[in-house]
Amino acid sequence: MCGIIALLVKYGRYDENTNTNTNRNYIRNYKEKVLNSSKKLRHRGPDWSGYYGKEFENHALYMSHERLEIIDPVGGAQPLIHQINNNNISLCVNGEIYNYKNLKQKYNDFPYKTNSDCEVIIPLYLDYLNSFIKYKNDKKKTNDIASDMLDNLDGMFSFVLYDEETDILMVVRDPIGITSLYYGFEEAQGDTLFWVASEMKALDNCKTVLQFPAGHCLLSNVGYFPMEYFTNTNSGKWMLSNKFISENSKDYIDDSTISRYSNNIMTTFTNAVKKRLMTDVPFGILLSGGLDSSLVASVAVKLINDGMKLPWGNNIHTFSIGLEGSPDLKYANIVADFLGTQHHSFTMTVEEGINAIEDVVKHIETYDITTIRASTPMYLLSRKIKAMGVKMVLSGEGSDELLGGYLYFQNAPNDDSFQSECVDRMKNLQYSDCQRANKSTMAWGVEGRFPFLDKDFMECVMKIEPELKCKTITGELEENGSVKQTRKIEKWILREAFNIKEEGVPVYLPDEILWRQKEQFSDGVGYSWINSLVDIANNKYTDEDLNKSSIKYLVNPPGTKEALMYREIYERMFPNRETAVKLWKPRTDWNGVGEDPSGRAQKSHIDFYSKSI
Repeated sequence: MCGIIALLVKYGRYDENTNTNTNRNYIRNYKEKVLNSSKKLRHRGPDWSGYYGKEFENHALYMSHERLEIIDPVGGAQPLIHQINNNNISLCVNGEIYNYKNLKQKYNDFPYKTNSDCEVIIPLYLDYLNSFIKYKNDKKKTNDIASDMLDNLDGMFSFVLYDEETDILMVVRDPIGITSLYYGFEEAQGDTLFWVASEMKALDNCKTVLQFPAGHCLLSNVGYFPMEYFTNTNSGKWMLSNKFISENSKDYIDDSTISRYSNNIMTTFTNAVKKRLMTDVPFGILLSGGLDSSLVASVAVKLINDGMKLPWGNNIHTFSIGLEGSPDLKYANIVADFLGTQHHSFTMTVEEGINAIEDVVKHIETYDITTIRASTPMYLLSRKIKAMGVKMVLSGEGSDELLGGYLYFQNAPNDDSFQSECVDRMKNLQYSDCQRANKSTMAWGVEGRFPFLDKDFMECVMKIEPELKCKTITGELEENGSVKQTRKIEKWILREAFNIKEEGVPVYLPDEILWRQKEQFSDGVGYSWINSLVDIANNKYTDEDLNKSSIKYLVNPPGTKEALMYREIYERMFPNRETAVKLWKPRTDWNGVGEDPSGRAQKSHIDFYSKSI
């Protein structure tokens, strides 16, 4: 993961009669502008900086790369430049291509210069170049070609590729938006400037800035607008429908169906974790003690115990953070002891979290309540991790969106509503959990990887019936003592897939972890964390302040004093950028769903813990 920035300039003072630009002195400053903007991304890539720029008759292209060295630390510097037919193809990438070795075998006649996982994008593009040229005036056909090309990539990525011979600029963001990307336009001395950058803060010269949407591709030969490619691919077609479609009627759900689903889940998830252990540097695992991060750690440990070798040794380090006595610290220690990882448990104070809020808003680039609540402990933990020399971490983001794991999903009125909400949550991950996880870690030059957002795993899980994702269970539950109760179990089929015992001993996780109720990260670090944020905001603002804010902020007006507190911080740092943010909200139109995004606010959480001893 890195920081990228690109600038394409279309000269407005070009004299076609003399074949020259009439403002050459001004144009030379573009390089300086790009390098100054790139410095604002250096936290994402503290290991090295790269630059490439070239001026043409009526336009210019500049790229800058701030590198975090994960694969090929010695030779993988960017931008990557290849000369084809006496013209350069330049490439700037933020991300990881997990299937790059397979692609290098497919394009084995290409003159690779590095061992980087990203370089394969150039021969992949060349394979489709003739088709792009042939259908350059056909937007639909061009989009179909781009979809076919990009479906070959398995990973998380944002990239900018420029082909000097054809004057094609290609900008792409991965299907779910794991990597962050923004774009905007600027007018300068009559020239038109098209900017692309990993973070919004690098584009402060632009009049307007938008998030480059996940699963989209921009090709300059058909226009400067992102086109959705992911839904046109085989693995992305589930995003086209908001209704539940299953291979089998749910009337035929039986033990064999559950066994088939469980086997598929175990196989695809194990492969997803294995892919993400691709690294040439020390790595770790974020461990909250909840189901998702615990499964990531468990599968990684099992892969190593089964013989997988890693360049930096097979001793897995796990990391957790929370307030003193928090639920996450307690359960993370249980998981670490069970798995035998080298665990690092850090405590934070409420004051330390509050002191970091402004930095968190600056790095995460949002005013969304739940994102800021959860980003703060993750931001603090990432700093500790970087100080220990770890440069890459695995984490459990994405499971709740795929499987309807948030507690308000238990109030879905029917299967179609449940499925529709899963699809919508996946489409909006780019504005919430992906944005939080990517920028919280990259604020300190640590790369986050997320096995639940693996392309194959997403396709596998989205086909499963909602009643198996959220299953009603009657009987004794072991995770909170011997309290007998009837409740819905979120992510049941995932838990069941890894509910394996050998001679009565759990293989993957102990029951108290495997069947632990969902605890959102901002809750699990300690309940007083959110309570303190709410109290501070309530003391800072009056009811009149909140009422006035709805007039002042017409886009996403604050609904609470806490939201107003974050909004004012954001507006100071990013004025006129309110449309770059989308808010995370539960489905309050579903009966019984509370407005506060905290999982603690939902009835199922309150009922469960009120019955526990």
